[in-house]
Amino acid sequence: MNLKNKTIIVTGASDGIGKQIAFRLAKENTNLILIARNKKRLDSVKKQSMKSGALKVKTYICDIRKIDSLEKTAKSIIYEFKKIDVLINNAGIWQKLGPIEKIKKQTINDIISTNLTGLIHTTRLFIPTLKKTKESAIINISSKSGILPQEGQSVYTASKYGVRGFTEVLELDLKNTNIKVAGIYQGGINTDMFKKTGEKFSTDNFANPDDLADVIAYILKLPKKIWISHIKIDR
Repeated sequence: MNLKNKTIIVTGASDGIGKQIAFRLAKENTNLILIARNKKRLDSVKKQSMKSGALKVKTYICDIRKIDSLEKTAKSIIYEFKKIDVLINNAGIWQKLGPIEKIKKQTINDIISTNLTGLIHTTRLFIPTLKKTKESAIINISSKSGILPQEGQSVYTASKYGVRGFTEVLELDLKNTNIKVAGIYQGGINTDMFKKTGEKFSTDNFANPDDLADVIAYILKLPKKIWISHIKIDR
């Protein structure tokens, strides 16, 4: 896909992986639709994306856990842009390591509704528009935890296994359409996602988010007859 002039949605775009994806795709002279909860950080990403080469950047403040708000946001995006080429489902939150009985009810709900059901609803809302585009793609950023169970990550792993299952069925459901689907299963990425929960383990040996952003750009820029539907990235 030639990314120049393509319109790309990135969820969770105000920080971490999403921010770096925006910066990387801006270099391809794309139009970016950035969705996140934090206006100040999102405005900063917009500014830098424009400097990096994006043709147009529009930000939307939205918590994808709140389906009514998400539906209004999607409606506004579709009305303004009409044509969407790529959806990158990146928004996600981490669960502090620990046994299930010590995880708070609200934490469980937040993780599942952000990492899984929010992703599903976002996809549901934009698929009709993506189907109208000659060549389009959906990329779901999952995690290594979506294919490999790890101790102390029960809820996070459940959400990411769900993303994997959803991605694999979506690939089957859309195989005869113009939409290509990919799942990304990365190991540890050096972002603030872990610190936000109070985790204190070192992330020094984790991969950098800009490296993962390069992978995303690489997938999208593949020739039309070539596609990588699942990528497992180890550090």
